[in-house]
Amino acid sequence: MKDQLQRLAAQLVGIWKQIGLNQKISLVLGACVVIAAAMSLAWWSTRTDYGLLYGRLDDTEASKVVAVLDELKVPYRVAGGQIQVPIDRIHFLRMKLIERGLPRGEGMGYELFDKSNFGISDFLQRANYVRAVQTELARTVVQMDGIESARVFVVIPENRLLLEAQKKPTASVLVRTRGNGPLPTASVNSIRYLVANAVEGLQASQVAVMDSRGNTLVADSDADSMGGMTTTQFNIRKQYEQYLAKSAETMLEKVLGPGQAVVRVAAELSFDSGKKDDEKFDPEGQVTLKEETRDKKNDTENAKNGGGAPGVSSNAINDTNSPAASAPANTSKMSEKTTTKTYGVTKVTTSVVQPPGALKRISAAITVNLRYEGEGASRKPVPRTPEELEKLKRIVQSTLGIQLDANGPRKDELNLEEMAFNEQYAVELNKQLQKEELKQTIFTVLRNLGYPAIALFAFVTFFKMLKKTSVDDIPVGSPFDETTPGAGPEGWPGRQRKPDVVTVGVLNQLMKENPENMNLALRNWINRNKPAE
Repeated sequence: MKDQLQRLAAQLVGIWKQIGLNQKISLVLGACVVIAAAMSLAWWSTRTDYGLLYGRLDDTEASKVVAVLDELKVPYRVAGGQIQVPIDRIHFLRMKLIERGLPRGEGMGYELFDKSNFGISDFLQRANYVRAVQTELARTVVQMDGIESARVFVVIPENRLLLEAQKKPTASVLVRTRGNGPLPTASVNSIRYLVANAVEGLQASQVAVMDSRGNTLVADSDADSMGGMTTTQFNIRKQYEQYLAKSAETMLEKVLGPGQAVVRVAAELSFDSGKKDDEKFDPEGQVTLKEETRDKKNDTENAKNGGGAPGVSSNAINDTNSPAASAPANTSKMSEKTTTKTYGVTKVTTSVVQPPGALKRISAAITVNLRYEGEGASRKPVPRTPEELEKLKRIVQSTLGIQLDANGPRKDELNLEEMAFNEQYAVELNKQLQKEELKQTIFTVLRNLGYPAIALFAFVTFFKMLKKTSVDDIPVGSPFDETTPGAGPEGWPGRQRKPDVVTVGVLNQLMKENPENMNLALRNWINRNKPAE
C-alpha cells in the first residue's frame, strides 16, 4: 500500500512538472474553487439556526437569563434586549428558566411577602399588597396570545364605616400587542373579567383596557351605548348580519365564482322582552254543565165571613140566617216552576313570551360583477339578462328570509345590481405576489443547489483538464534554432515551435534536452505502431 502511494505521488509530481503554465494555473484555480465550495457546503449544512428566546427584557432580567445560559453552556446571541438561542432548544430553555422563576418582568409579585417584616405599618402593608396584585395580574395577562407586555393599575379604596361613603375599586390595564396588531374583543373581555375576579369588590365594568397607541379597547359593558344599544346587543346584531351575508355570499359564489358577488345585510332587532296572555271564547261550542228545576205551589182558602182578623176568634154572633153567612167561601191556587241551567263555553288561553332579539326588519344589498367573455384584449363584458338577475334576486330572498309583501308586518328591502368591479388593485397585488414568489423560489433553488452545482462544475472542469493532458501533449522540447518568437500556438512570445519534419538530429537533440519526456513519447509511439495480438 505504501509503495502504491509513493508511485501515485511520483506520477502526480511527474505530471505536474510536465504540464504547461496555463494548465497549472487552471488546476490551482479549480482546486481552490472545489475547496471553497466544499467548505461553504459544510458550513451551510452544519450552521446553527438561532431563534428568539425572550425579547424586550430590561438589563437586569437579561443579565439573569444570560447567567443561566452560561451555566447551562448554551450558545446565545444578545441584541437590543433580545436573547437568541439555537432554535431546537428554545422550548427546553424556557422550561428551565420558568423553573427558576425567570424572567420575572417588572415589579415584584407575591414574593414581596416571602420575608417577614416586623414593625411595618398598615399603610405599607396595604401598599405592598396592591403592588403584588398588580404585578401578578400583569404577569398573567402577558401569558395570553398576542400580548407582548402589560401593566395593571388597581385602586382599592379604604373601608368606610358608612356604606354610602364607600367607593368602588377600579382598575386600568395597558397592553402592548405583538406586531401592534388589534386585540380581539374576546381577549379584551377576558382581561376585564380576569382582573375583576382577582380583586375583591371590583366589577368588570370598572376595568378599562387600553393599548400602547392610546386607543381605548371597546369591550362588553352595560354602560356603553351605540345608537341606543349596549355593546352586547350591538355585537349580537353584528354577528347576525355577518351570518346572513356569509350565507348569501357563499351561495352566490357557487354560481358566479369566487369574488364575483358582494353581499351586505342590515338587520333591525328588537331587544324588548315580555309576556302576553290572550283569552278567546267560542259561543258555538257551549255545553250544559248543570241544570236545576224548582216547582213551587201555594193553595189559599178564605172563610165566608170576613169579620175578624185572621187567627183571632170572632166575637160576633153567628147568624146563620144573615146573608153573609149564606155566601160561599173563596179558594185560590198558585204554582211556580223555575229552571236554572249552567253552560260551559270553550275558552282558549294563549301565553306568548317574547325573548329579546326578535327580528323586525331586514335590508340587503347585493352587487354582482359583470360577466366577461374572451381573453386578453378581446375580453369584453356581457351583461346578464333581466331574467337571470331576477333568478338571483329570488334565490337571495329565499336564503335571507326577506318578506317583500307591502302589506306584511315587516318592511324588508332587497336590492340586487350588476356592475363592474375594480380589479386593478387585485391584478397589481397578484403580480407583486408572483414576483415575490419567483424571487423566493429562485433564492431557495440557489441556496439548495448553488454550492453543489459549483462543486460539480469545478470537478468536471478539473477532470476535463486532466483528460486533455495526454502523452502527446507533453512537450519533448525542440531545437533552439527552430524557434519562432510569438508564433506559438498559445501566442506566448519566444515559445519554441514544434519542427515540421523530425530528423535524426532533432531526435538526438530532444533526447539530450529532456530524456524523460522523450522516453515517454517513444513508448507511446511504439505502443501505437505495435500490431494488436
